[in-house]
Amino acid sequence: MAEEAILETRGLTKEFKGFVAVKDVALKVQRGSIHALIGPNGAGKTTCFNLLTHFLTPTRGQIFYKGREITGSSPSRIARMGLVRSFQISAVFPHLTVLENVRIALQSKEYRGASFNFWTSEMKLKRLDAPARELIDAVGLSEFTETVAVELPYGRKRALEIATTLALDPEMMLLDEPTAGMTHSDVERIAALIKRVSANRTVLMVEHNLSVVSTLSDRITVLQRGEILAEGNYETVSKNPQVIEAYLGA
Repeated sequence: MAEEAILETRGLTKEFKGFVAVKDVALKVQRGSIHALIGPNGAGKTTCFNLLTHFLTPTRGQIFYKGREITGSSPSRIARMGLVRSFQISAVFPHLTVLENVRIALQSKEYRGASFNFWTSEMKLKRLDAPARELIDAVGLSEFTETVAVELPYGRKRALEIATTLALDPEMMLLDEPTAGMTHSDVERIAALIKRVSANRTVLMVEHNLSVVSTLSDRITVLQRGEILAEGNYETVSKNPQVIEAYLGA
């Protein structure tokens, strides 16, 4: 089971009016792993991420999740299958508290596959307070439970994103630059959080901080100009002459 691919792409390609942003990407993410997608600016990392969750439609190629083709599926349907991208729920309600945001995410999980009901009774919502507080504590936000999301420090907002993602009970999480723009202490906090929540889950992340990549990743895929340049563990990839040139120049 350790070698089973939970997410796979075949010939994944995206073109924009003649410009090829992603070209023939064959990606395999093993179940239970933390897999990093890295590369220099303009390598196609974010485009590839958007293709996986169908915020962009592939020009050609196929995407498989748990052995089932999901090419052409809607982002919401993909999320209901357990493949969840971190921003899909969080930051939608910036003027609600941390508790309210997590509770809404838990509520949406309850209504998975049915019509979402914003007019749920107060009693039903209160029933979600205990699991919401557990998630808030798990990501280190207990002291911010009643803080309005928009007022959170940047690093804490990213922790809230992860909490609301976890509320959907994802089997696989996609994190797009989870430590971008953070202070050193915030980077360490979020890296430790990702490691902790990856237990019994698969994580695919786009990350620019190579220190975080080296600490967390089981496997790394390096993109350059939309194509896979190298794959392997950090030790292997970091010594690859093509990877060194791609990052540092000839």
